[in-house]
Amino acid sequence: MTTASSTSRQGTGKKPKSAGGRDTRVAWAFSTPALILMGVFIVLPFLLAFYLSFTNQRLISPLPTRFVGVENYTDTLSNAAFWKGFFNNVWFVVVVVPLQTAFALWLAILVNRKIPGRTFFRTVFFMPVVTVMAAAAVVWTLLFNANGLVNAVMETVTFGAFTPDWLNSTTWALPSMMIVGIWQGVGFQMVILLAALQDVPEVLYEAASIDGATRWQQFTNVTLPGIRNGLIFVMTVTTILAFRLFDQVWIMPRTPGGPLDSTRTMMLELVETGFSNQAIGRGAAIAVIFFVIVLALTLIQRRFIREEGEVT
Repeated sequence: MTTASSTSRQGTGKKPKSAGGRDTRVAWAFSTPALILMGVFIVLPFLLAFYLSFTNQRLISPLPTRFVGVENYTDTLSNAAFWKGFFNNVWFVVVVVPLQTAFALWLAILVNRKIPGRTFFRTVFFMPVVTVMAAAAVVWTLLFNANGLVNAVMETVTFGAFTPDWLNSTTWALPSMMIVGIWQGVGFQMVILLAALQDVPEVLYEAASIDGATRWQQFTNVTLPGIRNGLIFVMTVTTILAFRLFDQVWIMPRTPGGPLDSTRTMMLELVETGFSNQAIGRGAAIAVIFFVIVLALTLIQRRFIREEGEVT
């Protein structure tokens, strides 16, 4: 009896393994490969770029690398071409992000309805996302030609009143890049917003309908609050991708960034400085400045538009 009692006490004295600790180990096991890849391909290159930004490193040069301090940063920040690219990027973001988001939301609402062929339309709308941008830019270059299809349509619609030379005009070159950017990225946003729309409970629409709410009132009071997190994610990612604008401005104009730097961007300035001019140190400085600008804008955006459930 005493033995059984002591055995029972010994058995109850053992602490069960923590489920939380096991879940933590499993989470780290799954996360480790991704963290390693992120460290090798993102963190390490950025740290290397940060180091090179303080040197006079050249792409091909017999001269030894030497420390130059903040010279690359001062030269970059005093360069008119860099600021031209920056303001072009800002203008691109200001126009593309809201238009692309609104268009994607409209498409998501359209293909979320139970209509014949909606799977086909979802596929068609998403196809530009998986299209290689370099190949698409070549096609769009032909479309935006002075005698191309775009001007043929515009001539018909406006009775010949509006047929600009898109890619050779300092006024219309950047808007043409915006059109291509919206066409290429709207499908990605549509998929994200479509998933968000499908998570909105149908009972909320039924309750709103019973209360006499119109379609517009249902949209503003049920749909938009229900997809708030999806909208924030889409706008944040689109802002980052818009600042990375490069392919179109490299391929579509006659000269990269042309005409007269009207389509120059920070990414184009980085590539031309680091590789065309072989000034790796200065190109690294542009990369660091670019990272800081995008990070600051992203944090500001998340500060003013917080996701539901996020601690203020």
